Amino acid sequence: MDMPESQPATELQLSFGRLREDLQRCIIGQPHLIDCLLVALLADGHLLVEGAPGLAKTTAVKALASRIEADFHRVQFTPDLLPADLTGTDVFRPQSGSFEFERGPLFHNIILADEINRAPAKVQSALLEAMGEQQITVGRSTWKLPELFMVMATQNPIEQEGTFTLPEAQLDRFLMHVTIGYPDAAAELAILKLAREQAARRHRPAAPAAPSLSQSAVFQARDAAMAVYMAPALEEYITQLVLASRDAGRYGSELKRWIAWGGSPRATIALDRCSRAVAWLAGRNYVLPQDVHTIAHEVLRHRILLSYEAEAEGVRPDRVIDRLLDLVPLP
Repeated sequence: MDMPESQPATELQLSFGRLREDLQRCIIGQPHLIDCLLVALLADGHLLVEGAPGLAKTTAVKALASRIEADFHRVQFTPDLLPADLTGTDVFRPQSGSFEFERGPLFHNIILADEINRAPAKVQSALLEAMGEQQITVGRSTWKLPELFMVMATQNPIEQEGTFTLPEAQLDRFLMHVTIGYPDAAAELAILKLAREQAARRHRPAAPAAPSLSQSAVFQARDAAMAVYMAPALEEYITQLVLASRDAGRYGSELKRWIAWGGSPRATIALDRCSRAVAWLAGRNYVLPQDVHTIAHEVLRHRILLSYEAEAEGVRPDRVIDRLLDLVPLP
C-alpha cells in the first residue's frame, strides 16, 4: 500500500498535542476517553460514554470545553424532563403582548447529556433532531444550532431501574460509543494526590485560565484531519469491514448466528472520518490500518445489533468486532 512521504507535524497538530497533554494532567487514568473526545471534536460527531459513576466522565467534557472557545452546558436527564427543557419554548411577554422564543440548553456549543437513558422517548427525539440535523423545531419554527456543536452523553451501566433504552436510530447518530473502566493502582494514587491539591487550592485566588483554542482553529483542524490521505485499498478495507457485519455468513456460521443487524452506511462514514482524525492526532498525514483498528470498536460497538442467541451465550459486541477484524483481510 503506497503512502505519501511523512511531513513534520503542523502547528495545529502540536496545539492539539498540547491540549491532549493538558487534559491528561487533570483527567488521570482515562487517556482513551480523552483521545475519543478529541477524535469526536475533529470528526464533527457526538459521543456516547458508558461507565460506572465517578470515572471523570463529566469532568472530562467540562475540561475540554474550558480549553476551547466554546459554551458548555450540562443537562441532567430525568424521567420528568420535557423536550422544551432542551430546545427552549415560546414565552409570553405581557409588556409587548407577544410570544418570544426563549432558547434552551441545546443552543450551547458543547452539551453534556448526563444519564441520557433516564429521559423518555419525547425528550430523546428532540435530542435526535439536534444531533442529526444540527437544528431544533419548536411549533412551526426551526432554529439553527451553533456551527460548533457536540453532544457527549453518558450512561450508567450499573442501574437499570427507571431507565429507557435508547432507540437504534438515536444510537446510530452517535459517532462513537466509548466504554471506560476503573483506573489502575498507580492512577488511583495520582487521583488521590490531585484531589488533595485541588482541595488545598479551593480557597486561594483562582489561577489564570488555560489558553483556549479558538473555534476557527478547531474548524481548521477539522479540515486538515479530513484531508489526511487514505489509500484506496484502505477505503476498500473499511467498506468490507462494515459489509461483513451485514453479510456475516460469508465469514462463517458463528458470525452469522451472532449478528442480527450490521452497521449502516453511517458506520462506514464514521470509520473513515475517525480513522483520519486518529492519524492526524498521531502527527501523520496518512492513515494506517492500525488507525482503523484503534477506533473500530468505538465506531461499531453500538451499530452492530446482536441476535438473541448471542445474548444468551453472553457474547458482547466487542467480541464480534474482534472476529470481524480477524477475518476481514487487511490490504
